[in-house]
Amino acid sequence: MRFALPALALLVGLVPLIAPLAPVPHPLMTVATAIWIAALVWLAPRRPQWALLLTAPLFAVNNLWAQAVTMFVVFAASRRITPVRRLWALLGVMTVLQSAFSLLQESYREMPVWEALLGAVLSSVFFVLLPAVSGMLLGRRRPMVRLLQERNEYLERARALTAASARSDERAHIAGEMHDMLGHRLSLISIHAGALELATARKAPQLHEQAELIRTTSSLAMAELREILGVLRTNPEPESLDEDTGTRSDITALVDSSAAAGLTVTLDWSGDDLPGADPRTRRAVHRVVRESLTNVHKHAPAARARVQVAVQNGRVRIQVLNGPSAAPPGKGTRRGLIGLEERVGLLGGAFSAGHPPEGGFRVAADIPVHPAPQTEQSAAEVPEVPPPLAAEILTVPRVLGGGCLGLLALLPIAGALIVLLLFAFLNPTQMNAPYFDSLKVGVTAEDEVMEQFGFGQLGTDGCSRYRSSHNADLVYKLCFRDNKLESKEQEGP
Repeated sequence: MRFALPALALLVGLVPLIAPLAPVPHPLMTVATAIWIAALVWLAPRRPQWALLLTAPLFAVNNLWAQAVTMFVVFAASRRITPVRRLWALLGVMTVLQSAFSLLQESYREMPVWEALLGAVLSSVFFVLLPAVSGMLLGRRRPMVRLLQERNEYLERARALTAASARSDERAHIAGEMHDMLGHRLSLISIHAGALELATARKAPQLHEQAELIRTTSSLAMAELREILGVLRTNPEPESLDEDTGTRSDITALVDSSAAAGLTVTLDWSGDDLPGADPRTRRAVHRVVRESLTNVHKHAPAARARVQVAVQNGRVRIQVLNGPSAAPPGKGTRRGLIGLEERVGLLGGAFSAGHPPEGGFRVAADIPVHPAPQTEQSAAEVPEVPPPLAAEILTVPRVLGGGCLGLLALLPIAGALIVLLLFAFLNPTQMNAPYFDSLKVGVTAEDEVMEQFGFGQLGTDGCSRYRSSHNADLVYKLCFRDNKLESKEQEGP
């Protein structure tokens, strides 16, 4: 499009060479004006002020098609000139210059002054006013749309940040409630469990092991509560993590703890250990195994269970399977499994839980050893607040259809040019010498000539000119008044 429009303007400016509508200037002048208007079309987006002013010399040459293209120069320049006061000042200067150059044409000397002034006014309306209004409206619409897009993006980001802040506040509130309600109770349980362990060591050795399990379990519950409070108060993943969490020794300790509580469970670990794995992966491995064993304790305490962990090809595959149990299953809410599925999904893994065909229950997870890093939205990502919308920007384009009327203003102009072009190609302008000699002044009717030879080349003096069919340099000039031939003459080089 950089050179397509100038090339099209050049072709339009050369139309008078093949389809003249009025007395045509010298062919060299026609070519010069065509090149001039093509250069202005190229210059308008880059130097709109100069493009407007340089359209004036075109009106000193009788090339209607080159003058018509100035409308698009005005349209393109008006979209880019700001503020509006500068635009209208330049348009005023351009209109005066165009009118002055138009009056310099040789043909205007044969016309009354009022007709010349009327032609200049009409030319200013069609060639300046309508294209300028169209370009100005559409030019104002573009920054408005851009500003609205920026504000919409800002509001979307602000809404997301507000929601994140609300979630953070709610998590902090929940953490405070849990700390006040559960922290104190668990501390008491741990203290009494320690006292019970000391008492059973002296008075009931057969219960010492169970008392020790109660103490260690309560201590573990306190540690897990602190971890959950850290999650709620800060990030989705706590910063602190034991160096053994999720490793083979950690999973072995979970299995041994469940076995000590009376569960028949075995561990099958294959592949490398996980001390160098991503902390989120290690934590997820620990949570999956621990939640699965807890569910076995609750719903199938008499069933045999098996924990399988396989580390290969950069992924950790976990499966906790328990067989059928004769005891009635306990009622659960599946909240733990839902939490595990969300945790594994955030790491880009796969999670499933359900009853296998052979009976019992199976929990399976497939987690990458090094998942993709998580992106966190912060206040720094929210751009500065864009400038407020001015009332003028909001009201004028809304009243005028967002600049759509600007395009409608160009439609009659484009339609008139198309009609003129068709008229130029379909209008026969050649007349033979015998017919010209047969024309009688005061007798021959205008309609008779028009029916056979059309309107010819309509000059600004109101007369029609026809080319001779036998001599390309000879022109027949016919002037009519009250539908009768007033004068006829031959014009030559």
